[in-house]
Amino acid sequence: MDFSNRGTSGSDNQQMGHAPASNNQNTKRKSVGGDNKWMKIGQVVFGAIILVLVVALLAYLTFNNSNSSNESSYVKSNQLQAVFLNTGQVYFGNLKSINSNYFVLDNIYYLQTQSNGSTSTSSTSGSSVSLVKLGCELHAPYDQMIINSSQVTFWENLKSNGQVAKAVAAFEKANPNGQTCSNTNSTASSTNTNTVQPSTANTVKTTK
Repeated sequence: MDFSNRGTSGSDNQQMGHAPASNNQNTKRKSVGGDNKWMKIGQVVFGAIILVLVVALLAYLTFNNSNSSNESSYVKSNQLQAVFLNTGQVYFGNLKSINSNYFVLDNIYYLQTQSNGSTSTSSTSGSSVSLVKLGCELHAPYDQMIINSSQVTFWENLKSNGQVAKAVAAFEKANPNGQTCSNTNSTASSTNTNTVQPSTANTVKTTK
C-alpha cells in the first residue's frame, strides 16, 4: 500500500475544500465595504442639504428682521401716523411696533363721512367728514389695533399742523380724562380750522 499518495491526496483534498470558503469571505467583505461607502456618501449629502436649508432660513429671518428694523426707524414717536389699508380704510394713531407680520397702532381715530344725515363710505359735495375716536363702537374695542402687515398698503407720519393732527389735539384737550361713551353719540363741532368745542363726545367733526 502506498501511504505517501494517500497523505498527499488528503492534503490536496483539504486545500481544495477550504479554497471556496476563502473566496466567499472575500466577496462578503467587499460587499459590506461597498455598502458602508455608499452609506457614508449618503450621510454627507444629507448633512450638506440640512446645512444649506439652515443657512437659507437664517438669511431669510435676518433679512426680514433687518427690513422691519429699518422701517421702524422712520416712525416719529412724537407725531401721529396714518396707516392706509388695501381695503381703502385709513386709521390714524401712534405706531408702536412694526415687524414682518403685523403693525401695532394705539390712540386710534378713523374718518367717517356723513351726508344728509346718513353715513356713507364715499365723500360727496356738501358732506361732512368726522374724525371718530375708536372705543365707543357697539363691540367696545380697546384703543389698540393689531394690523396684519399684508393688509397695509403704506403708512405716513403726519405733521402737527395738519387738519387731522389739529383735530386730535383739540379733542384730547377737551377730553383730558379720555372719551366718555354714551348711548347717544353727540358730536363736537369744529370750524374749518378744526377748533373743537369742549365736549365729552367721541367724534370730532370737520366740515368739507
